[in-house]
Amino acid sequence: MRQINLGIIGTGWCGGIRAVTAARSGLVDQLHLAEVDADRLAEMARQTDPTTATARWEDIVENPAIDAVVVSATPEHLHHPMTKAALEAGKHVLLEKPIALTLAEADELIDLAEARGVKLTIGYSQRFNAKQAMIKRSINDGALGDVTSILLSRHITRSLGAKISSRTKLSPAAMEATHDLDFAFWCLEPRRPVRVYSQNAWGVRKDTLGAPDTQYLVITMDDGVVVNVGAGMSLPPGYPNASTTWIEVIGTDGAILADASHRDIVLNTVADGVQFPLSTMPGEFVDHVYAGPMERETTHFIEAVAFDRPVMVDARLARVTMEVYLAADLSAERNQVVELPLSPADVGAALAAEPAYSGA
Repeated sequence: MRQINLGIIGTGWCGGIRAVTAARSGLVDQLHLAEVDADRLAEMARQTDPTTATARWEDIVENPAIDAVVVSATPEHLHHPMTKAALEAGKHVLLEKPIALTLAEADELIDLAEARGVKLTIGYSQRFNAKQAMIKRSINDGALGDVTSILLSRHITRSLGAKISSRTKLSPAAMEATHDLDFAFWCLEPRRPVRVYSQNAWGVRKDTLGAPDTQYLVITMDDGVVVNVGAGMSLPPGYPNASTTWIEVIGTDGAILADASHRDIVLNTVADGVQFPLSTMPGEFVDHVYAGPMERETTHFIEAVAFDRPVMVDARLARVTMEVYLAADLSAERNQVVELPLSPADVGAALAAEPAYSGA
């Protein structure tokens, strides 16, 4: 068994989960943390007892003893420079989604990782949910016959949606649907998307955030399979606490309907009323166990580095997902179908596109 030295850049919600997971792993020797919020850094240092704790992410990248880095920093425009620096230093990287803000940035990171011979993987944690894993297995073993369509509907609460939209102008397609696009394309490999149509639905977020409540996408694959994804960020408080998902996979010989709406546990108290706990997408620690996918995803990355195994989320497939949500934003702006791959002109237009309200 080879232990590794791991650096975590950004120890907020997701980075904190990954830091605690790493601290508990027998495969991690040294843990190094970087966080600009001094109070949060001190809190995570108390929880994880790291070898070093710093406010400078450059200290992680420049440390020759560190083998691998998790980039969990926000806002999202930091992903590219931090990841580029880590890859140039010869370190393996687990990068939270999105892989980058532009396809050119994504291509640069992928080419750099391949040239350096290091692993680059993207934090599409939903692959590590048991329900999604069962769907993938059912498709692979032929239980459903030939898949004809996939439908995924994901909604988060407006408070979480406001937090996301206050730090980035990326659309619901880029920040929420991206998880389900990745999952669908993973299930359907080696098929590739060839056509995208998308529409925004506007409501409570229009006046406060200038952002749509929900974005709907229809993607056609190269063999005619249709993928439908709805990503919403405006559920009212109460249900669910954070996230709810519904999945349908239809095939010629069967179907799977998966309820990930977090209605299986109901907590009702005098002080706070009815709550549906354990409904966050990354999951959470519950004393000695972890409920959700992010702990296992982090452990998978650590194991991939320690044992030199392939990573589950290939960065090139993450680029496909990115191209699709860029095409979706362009489609919603133009109210037209967009063909893939994107032309250079479409790439430029997609990057310039911002959700625009076109209703009465």
